[in-house]
Amino acid sequence: MSRKSVKVAITGAAGQIGYALLFRLASGEVFGHEVDVHLQLLELTQALPALEGVKMELDDCAFPNLASITCTDDMRVAFKDADWALLVGSVPRKAGMERKDLLNINGGIFTKQGLALDEVASPDCKVLVVGNPCNTNALIAKSVCKRLPAQNFFAMTMLDQNRAYSQIAEKAGVHSTAVKNVAIWGNHSATQYPNFFDATVNGKPVPEVISDHEWLKGEFLSTVQQRGAAIIKARGASSAASAANAALDTVKNLIKPTPAGEFFSVAVSSDGSYGVPEGLMFSFPIRTDGHNWEIVQGIELNDFSREKIGATQQELLEEQEAVSELLGG
Repeated sequence: MSRKSVKVAITGAAGQIGYALLFRLASGEVFGHEVDVHLQLLELTQALPALEGVKMELDDCAFPNLASITCTDDMRVAFKDADWALLVGSVPRKAGMERKDLLNINGGIFTKQGLALDEVASPDCKVLVVGNPCNTNALIAKSVCKRLPAQNFFAMTMLDQNRAYSQIAEKAGVHSTAVKNVAIWGNHSATQYPNFFDATVNGKPVPEVISDHEWLKGEFLSTVQQRGAAIIKARGASSAASAANAALDTVKNLIKPTPAGEFFSVAVSSDGSYGVPEGLMFSFPIRTDGHNWEIVQGIELNDFSREKIGATQQELLEEQEAVSELLGG
């Protein structure tokens, strides 16, 4: 019997996040040791020599699962028949740059990538946007890629969920595996809302385990929301290994059935749930059977949660309006 295989396209593959992704993808950790992995790596022309060096390292690992490596600066080559596209490469925000400026720059990148995916990717290709501003970059790609279903587009908020788990675990004096169901709502930005009200520590509601509710409503939220900026200040560069880890966690969560009673966070194309406008790329609590995902329904949102979710929704609507202008209405 022939082995299963998966074609994974990765943009910005020679960058720090790409470098941290590739070896774990090639090892069989994500798709399973019985699945051959074909890596289709995209970089800017000037970064192709560095990408060739990464390919040499991958070759030198002699991974049993790694079936082929393609290095290219042509997105149509990289996305050809791809089953997964991890859109990592983007232009980072620089000092003095307005968010709208960043959207305009990345708009051109993700419009081209969306059109290329529309042209050559597998008809069931799943697209995970990691490059920031990831929600709106995913919206741009989704808007121009008409052939792929809207539900196949995702933007990463798992990094925020992992950060929230870590902060709650530290405060509660437990291991991070004891924390469950901190849903990230909205945008991967400083407006995101890590909802601790429905989260648990060893099965008990977080607000019962952590009695310092001022911390939960204040420092906890701001720490998670501003963690990326804190890392840049500390190491002089943005999150790389943790971002790569979260991207892989997202893929694994989407391709494996969600354990009973649990959910995870990823931004998806809204179906109107919880009053979020249809089509907006918005992070929700998500469950999946390993093939099809769904937004978890029936979560009771108090006034505090509704206010926070409203703020992040408003930011995304403003970004959506900027995208509409960018794409000519």
